[in-house]
Amino acid sequence: MRHSLLATGVLAIGVIMAGCSGDDDEGGTGDDTADDGAEDDGADDDGTAVDPDTAPLAEIDRFSEDAATLMVRNGKNGLPEANQPVDFDQGPFVTQGLGPAGEVVRYYNFDIQPTEPAPIYVFVSAESGEPVADQLNVVGVIPGDTGYNDFWQVVEVRVPDDYVANSITSEAEIQSAGHELGPTDTVVNCPIVPDGSTATERLGGADAGLVRGWYDGTVVKYFHFGEKPDLALVGGIVPTSPIYVTFNVNPDEEGGGPASGFVTEESNEQTHNVVGALPTDPGYSPLWGVIVYDNADFESVADLPSAEEADILVNEAGNVNCPIAAIE
Repeated sequence: MRHSLLATGVLAIGVIMAGCSGDDDEGGTGDDTADDGAEDDGADDDGTAVDPDTAPLAEIDRFSEDAATLMVRNGKNGLPEANQPVDFDQGPFVTQGLGPAGEVVRYYNFDIQPTEPAPIYVFVSAESGEPVADQLNVVGVIPGDTGYNDFWQVVEVRVPDDYVANSITSEAEIQSAGHELGPTDTVVNCPIVPDGSTATERLGGADAGLVRGWYDGTVVKYFHFGEKPDLALVGGIVPTSPIYVTFNVNPDEEGGGPASGFVTEESNEQTHNVVGALPTDPGYSPLWGVIVYDNADFESVADLPSAEEADILVNEAGNVNCPIAAIE
């Protein structure tokens, strides 16, 4: 064993895809947007469109005490500062684990998330139901805000055909405009990250670029993990799947739990963390309910049945956003 840091219908289909796809950010470097000090290009009352290419960027910090649970920045762990691009393809943000039948899987680590989703507003024609061309999706919270979640419930904003795309750029403007809202059961996994951040792996070669959206008149950037396109709310909450993990130091010992890192094999970064489902399985969700097993059982755990037979130390250790991005 060795130490590895913990990271912790056609129209219907069109609306679901728009739920997090919004507007692709081709550059992903911030060159197409003004800096945080730019003049606020908030929407005009007369319905004038706001240009996202010149609107200011929102300040994003996923590792502040307000935003993070497991991945809180301190003077020692080297986690990125606010607005600093994050390379999620390196530790502690990516982990290699095992699938239910012992498959090698890689998943990203986006920290603990609640099961209550936040709304993401998708603009559609009230007449046809088709997404409004060029309109960015709108969110009302960013990391660190009360109620933020990487998991978003798609809410349709049903606008007339003469609506001007990007004339609404905030949740407050949506509420004051009085357009009909249509909450759906569709859930999308779209972590908001600093501009220029990268997470290049996706199942099936799906687009791994950043997507632009609106937050309070500013532009946000987010990833879209669509490995489970039919992910839906269950009883109004984001469903979870089980993941079995083990740490270098068991959580009931001093210095134990996440801070001690996942146990890995001697010669590589392979953990024996076992996910309870794959994206093609009916029970898959990228929001994992963490179950901690005794590290004394590390060698004997190689798949889901053996993980279920291990000595369980903690049954409900939290729910983490860890979308599977590769299966070997």
